[in-house]
Order: sequence, then structure tokens, then C-alpha cells
Amino acid sequence: MNATQSTETVSRFINALNEEDFETARGCVADDLTFTGVMGVRNGADAYFNDMKRMKLKYSIRKIFVDGDDVCLWYDIVMENKSILSCGWYQLEEGRIKSFQVVFDPRPLLG
Repeated sequence: MNATQSTETVSRFINALNEEDFETARGCVADDLTFTGVMGVRNGADAYFNDMKRMKLKYSIRKIFVDGDDVCLWYDIVMENKSILSCGWYQLEEGRIKSFQVVFDPRPLLG
């Protein structure tokens, strides 16, 4: 997969999440997706999307960096009505997101 295709897949995934189009977003990821975040790990696409349907996070991309099948996003994620600067590292295999990690400072969410 080339850098343009990787970027398009991750962008389609983020845009679909923003629109709460979980079917389109689900089509961008592998069934055995692994998500690692500040607040926990999700193994499998179904586990990840069960959370996303409940949380309905919104993303505003600031910058995209790409290196082949690796895509890194700097973005603001709206969680609990707070905009949190975050970084996500997405790794693709065979045209789908296989794993990704998101890091951010969780203190604004902790009260």
C-alpha cells in the first residue's frame, strides 16, 4: 500500500467516526483490530466499535504524517465536552487499519 492509500483509509475512518457512520468506519479496519489508548486496550473490531457507538467522539485533524503503512495524526478529540490534543499512530495491513495507539494527557477528564 502506498502513502496516499494509507492516508485515505485513515482519513475515511476518522470522517466516518465524526459522522457516526460506524458501518463505513468498520470497513476501514481489520476484524482483529487492536486499539491501545490511555484508558485501556480493545482487542477486536467489535469491542472497539461497541465503545465508539456509546462514546461518539469527534475528531479534528491538525496534521497527518505518513510513512508507507504507518499513519500518524495530531488531532483534537472531543471527549466529555472537552477538546483534548492527542496523537494517534495507525498501522495498516492489506489496506485496513490493523492496530492503532492513541496518547493524550487525561488530566482534563479526571476532574
